[in-house]
Amino acid sequence: MKSNSVSVRFLCKTAMMTALICIMTAVPRIPIPLGYAHLGDAFIVLAVLFAGRREGIWAAGIGSALADLLGGFPIWIVPTLIIKSVMAYLLSKIACDSEGNCRVFSVRTLIGVLVCMAWMVFGYTAAGAVLYGGLAAGLSSTPGLAAKAVVNTVIAYAAGGVLEKAGFRRILARQA
Repeated sequence: MKSNSVSVRFLCKTAMMTALICIMTAVPRIPIPLGYAHLGDAFIVLAVLFAGRREGIWAAGIGSALADLLGGFPIWIVPTLIIKSVMAYLLSKIACDSEGNCRVFSVRTLIGVLVCMAWMVFGYTAAGAVLYGGLAAGLSSTPGLAAKAVVNTVIAYAAGGVLEKAGFRRILARQA
């Protein structure tokens, strides 16, 4: 099977991760200036590391944008779609090897997670500045976004360690 083909397995893994990212973005909502903090970013990291590059990129953008739509933040749908998709892309390019394999606990993964979280903070700061008419407005959300990045990084590593130990990667890779 070609790596760029769309299979039932790809669609199912992407749909499952999209739903998880949407739920973890929409449900535990903690208000911060210009938006809200959530646990969706941790699940973006897990989607890339466990479901795969393409699945993670699609699920990150669509799941996060759906959460904005369903949560009453329609102004953020397009910026979120772009920011979260790029976030997953950056992580996958840094953390995964040429065959798309990623390890939870590696220097490459740590660098990838830090880069993608920094991108998220920068992206939402810039988008806030554009959407709300000035850099001061965008910068007002930066401390909350940085705190959210730290919390999501810790949760991604904790959950990733548990999933790795439980053999979740083998379960997702198992042929039907």
